[in-house]
Amino acid sequence: MYQFNVNTAIDDCCRWVQDWFAANGDGCPAVLGISGGKDSSVCAALLCKALGVHRVVGVMMPRGVQPDIDDSLLLCRHLGIRSVTVNIGSAADALEAAVAEALPLSTQAKVNLPPRLRMATVYAVSQSLNGRVANTCNLSEDWVGYSTRWGDSVGDFAPLAKFTVTEVKQIGRALGLPAQLVDKAPSDGLCGKTDEDNLGFTYAELDAYIREGVLPSPEHKALIDRKHQMNLFKLEMMPAFPYQPE
Repeated sequence: MYQFNVNTAIDDCCRWVQDWFAANGDGCPAVLGISGGKDSSVCAALLCKALGVHRVVGVMMPRGVQPDIDDSLLLCRHLGIRSVTVNIGSAADALEAAVAEALPLSTQAKVNLPPRLRMATVYAVSQSLNGRVANTCNLSEDWVGYSTRWGDSVGDFAPLAKFTVTEVKQIGRALGLPAQLVDKAPSDGLCGKTDEDNLGFTYAELDAYIREGVLPSPEHKALIDRKHQMNLFKLEMMPAFPYQPE
């Protein structure tokens, strides 16, 4: 049976982060979006352990009023990291309206627009500080494509990309994060539903399937497999036509 050694995982991940920065940004800060959810919270905590609190910068990006902004503030205070707040409300509203003038904007396009603006914002902050952007996606989300292409799916390095949701939570507890951040029901904060409502299955089912091959119901297995196959392109670099001069 698969056993997750959380302390070994933390130590190995921190060494990996340190090695990556030594090769790709020695002395540079790590910059990441802070949503108040488990992934950004755990990622920030890992970066603090690996690099030191003084080299981690959190970016909070509400669209107008963010109901759970207190969770983001709690995380920054708990870790003692530097934070900046950039309200993307007016930019998102203006861009949505401008696109809508040209053609009808689909519901999914509206949902994905703020994450893409947020990533542009994180990169603007990071570049201004000569930083490196941390991607905060986990293996479970990536497995079924639960991220926004060129939004929260990108970054310069990805500490959590090979950890499932179950493992991310264990890391968060081991690092001493507040329970309300680690155990908060995951949500994209955009459509008013939890991740599991949107996906149609639980992360517990998905993680057991990924790590141990435990089959969910036939209906859920088919849904997971379909999402995985459909979204593999999100994990690949942009393909280029392999032209060869004669």
